[in-house]
Amino acid sequence: MTRRIFIGDIQGCREELEALLEAVCFDPAHDELHPVGDMVNRGPDSLGTLRLLKKLDAGGCLGNHDLHLLRAARAGRPIRPTDTFEDVLRAPDREALLDWLAARPLARRFDALFLVHAGVSPTWEDPEAALAGCDPLRANGAVDFATRVRHCDSAGARPEHDDPPPGEPFRPWFRWPRVESLRGATLVFGHWAMRGLTIEPGLRGLDSGCVWGKSLSAWIAEEDRVISVPARRAYASFGD
Repeated sequence: MTRRIFIGDIQGCREELEALLEAVCFDPAHDELHPVGDMVNRGPDSLGTLRLLKKLDAGGCLGNHDLHLLRAARAGRPIRPTDTFEDVLRAPDREALLDWLAARPLARRFDALFLVHAGVSPTWEDPEAALAGCDPLRANGAVDFATRVRHCDSAGARPEHDDPPPGEPFRPWFRWPRVESLRGATLVFGHWAMRGLTIEPGLRGLDSGCVWGKSLSAWIAEEDRVISVPARRAYASFGD
């Protein structure tokens, strides 16, 4: 039986990724690997992480840090002092890795599962269609929402800040009624380390804050089982 293994925000924590793959007994001949986005940045080894995921033919989706790397490499976006992906930009296989990363979608539908990095708007009747054809190199409201949302109102407007949690009319995006196309689906996402694991009926939030010194987590869909490994240390100060 093929297992689909979804992994929370890796953010360049290659050693923890290797430990987690060992803990879930990942078999590339039979298992599918799907990172929830934010594969790179802020951790110590973005280059090694991308090389490993590419070698394993991982699927997954793009997160905001992945978009930032792509835009820095190919659209002239400035690199920030907190960025740690310059190893990718200097690598001899840089273009092959960037091509592989850019080929990841913004969201994936797997029958009764829906994968997105941050979330979907309560106004999107068909989230896949809302994101289809979006250029990851260009700023776009739908792309920004899918890769950065935590709270929103019923019209999909986001608050200026998520911490401390905003009051009404804002709620966590997944607390709004689901559109018809997502009813009955399990939503798999990341991006919310401060919230930690969210394991509820129909929800699998997998960002358990590895880069902040907490843990890296995987959800095995066919077994409905979460496995986590501890971070070796904190690589960044807590934040977005």
